[in-house]
Amino acid sequence: MPKANPRHPKFPIPGGPELRARGWRQEALLRLLENVLSVGEDPGNLIVYAALGKAARSWAAHNGIVKALTEMEEDQTLLIQSGKPIGLVKTHAKAPLVIMANCNIVGQWAKAEVFYELQRKGLICWGGLTAGAWQYIGSQGVIQGTYEIFMRIAERRFGGDLAGRFVLTAGLGGMGGAQPLAGRMAGAAILCVDIDPERARKRQQIGYLQEIAPDLDTALEMIDAAVKDKRALSVGLVGNAAEVYPEIARRGIVPDIVTDQTSAHDLVYGYVPKGMSLDQVRELREDGQGQLMAASRASIVDHVTAMLDFQKRGSEVFDNGNLIRTQAKEGGVSNAFDIPIFTEAYLRPLFARAIGPFRWMALSGEESDIARIDDLLLEMFPDNKIITNWIRLAREHVPFEGLPARIAWLGHGERTMLARRVNALVVTGEMKGPVAFSRDHLDAGAMAHPNIMTERMKDGSDAIADWPLIDAMMLCSSMADLVVVHSGGGGYAGYMTSCGVTVIADGTEAADERLDHALTNDTALGVMRYADAGYEEALDEVMKKDVPYIRLG
Repeated sequence: MPKANPRHPKFPIPGGPELRARGWRQEALLRLLENVLSVGEDPGNLIVYAALGKAARSWAAHNGIVKALTEMEEDQTLLIQSGKPIGLVKTHAKAPLVIMANCNIVGQWAKAEVFYELQRKGLICWGGLTAGAWQYIGSQGVIQGTYEIFMRIAERRFGGDLAGRFVLTAGLGGMGGAQPLAGRMAGAAILCVDIDPERARKRQQIGYLQEIAPDLDTALEMIDAAVKDKRALSVGLVGNAAEVYPEIARRGIVPDIVTDQTSAHDLVYGYVPKGMSLDQVRELREDGQGQLMAASRASIVDHVTAMLDFQKRGSEVFDNGNLIRTQAKEGGVSNAFDIPIFTEAYLRPLFARAIGPFRWMALSGEESDIARIDDLLLEMFPDNKIITNWIRLAREHVPFEGLPARIAWLGHGERTMLARRVNALVVTGEMKGPVAFSRDHLDAGAMAHPNIMTERMKDGSDAIADWPLIDAMMLCSSMADLVVVHSGGGGYAGYMTSCGVTVIADGTEAADERLDHALTNDTALGVMRYADAGYEEALDEVMKKDVPYIRLG
């Protein structure tokens, strides 16, 4: 039976042994759709995160998807175009159950204003990365990536430890809400600014944010005390980052680390300009989009100028993937890209080995299933410090949202090994239900985004989008259960293309085959992508793990 959801009472958390669909594969995808709404920011409007990232285009489309998933056979494939079910075609039992494409606009037309017009006409919706592909697991899906960034910075600049260090950031939405907990887990004193008091309260209620300061003076006093005591602390402040950052800089305070995860990618539905209330912004979203975009960009100019000021004074400053540098440059900040992107600055050596954010969801709804997989990870990878450290921290600090789930950075071969072992546990009944395996779209072979994932690639291949398209076609050939190709919407329009995948471990031999082929080939392509760009780590992985990369010359 579904479980009550105190955050969104109308959107219960799925779970239980009863099936509404004609098989566990179909039921699994249905539960994942239900789950992204149960943990979403605004599920009543089908919005999961990032201002516009939706699970389906409309409620009629949502209901059509649900109907198809409950009625379809295993030898059929549901086709979804930008969140709308289009057809249910006859394929075969080894074909994907769902193939979807969200928000892919032809190059010369892939602009924010075209997207907004198509959205108004009801012809398109943005799936974010994991929102429209029903793979989002709440803020914890971002926590480990943010934590790993902080720890890479700690290793590089602060002797491996962030105790006694001040982190300044902004944004407490569906993605940014992971930051206060990740910072605290890394040992830092972290101040998180957000314009929306409700977002701050939500993060505090679920345990991601410890304190909410009544004003900037109090917030800085709390941070200063924690820094002096070398005590981990997360503090929220309701305010506009475009005003708060410059004020902190004016006072001569230099944080150790500065970043931002506001919805700066979207100047209409995401970012809130300084001097405007949330109500004023909502009124302008329909009839004053041009005014709103100009005001948002002007505020981002001040916001990023302050970040650059911190950088000059010695702060470690980075872009966390929200296009804030891009918006600032278009607003006239010529050196906005002096701020590095997190992927290139800290994580590329991991991605070159196809080590990235792998995730799994307990479809039973039982936390004990995740606990059993935690034990399995510690047993299988005892010498992998990234894994063992993360699992122990996650068990202590990361609360579940929606379906119990976990994320861990696993690489080529490791993902397949884990998934097949879990499938065997489903067979023996040690798991109380099947498990869905997925990953973030920000993965080695799965994304082309020249201002985030593929910025400054070694061979200059930043803007080539062939890789996620090859990945999607390959995953269809590799028997994955769900395959999706996403491109950017809103302010991300024209900036990115990505591929997502989900495979269900339902305890069958067929699932074992699907997991083996899909997960192995997915990470193999990631290694190939970086090997082809000339990264030594990837070429080493090719040799060590016998990746079938064709090297010319």
